[in-house]
Amino acid sequence: MDPSNGDLYTLEASLANKSLRELTDGADKDPITKLRLLCLSRGATGILGLGRAFRAMDDDGSKALNEEEFISGIHDIGLNVTDDEIKQMFNTFDEDGSGSINMTEFLLKLRPPMSQSRISIIEQAFNKMDKNGDGVITLVDLKNVYSVKEHPKYQSGDLTEDEILTDFLHNFEGGRGNLDGKITREEFINYYATISASIDNDMYFDLMMRRAYVM
Repeated sequence: MDPSNGDLYTLEASLANKSLRELTDGADKDPITKLRLLCLSRGATGILGLGRAFRAMDDDGSKALNEEEFISGIHDIGLNVTDDEIKQMFNTFDEDGSGSINMTEFLLKLRPPMSQSRISIIEQAFNKMDKNGDGVITLVDLKNVYSVKEHPKYQSGDLTEDEILTDFLHNFEGGRGNLDGKITREEFINYYATISASIDNDMYFDLMMRRAYVM
């Protein structure tokens, strides 16, 4: 497995550019599409960052967000939308009019749709990485499945094993705040859902995952 995989960076950049173009093409977009494009224009960590911002606000662990928390979360990650637009988005997600939205369901709707075959290969990769089966990938799990010996920065002495593996974990953590060195299954799937949005061909996506995680 190679965390320095250049393919992902290229895919991420092209996806971010494509999303920015769609955002500014002048066409009317529903709130969910607009929010998804805003997140995708930030690359693979856009949706992750939003998920992390919301989780940080979920003090009581209820996984429910009210309108005030929702607005605050969108502002926290610096998405360029007005409060009126955010309220419209909130009302779209608050389908039953209860005044709160479920975080997990919200992120499921927000992430780009994927075929079952893609979800399956992402799940397989997560399960391979999660050595102790506790549903979270940590530094300890990574040490069991990834050797840094081939990494150019390890060979040059610029980075230690822990630094390289921590960098890899941070890819999945939304790029801001809450860098706790743990990747949940949801974060792993959300990260690759974004990468998936830039790959049209199912077979290529499958091949990329198998190559990255030696499956």
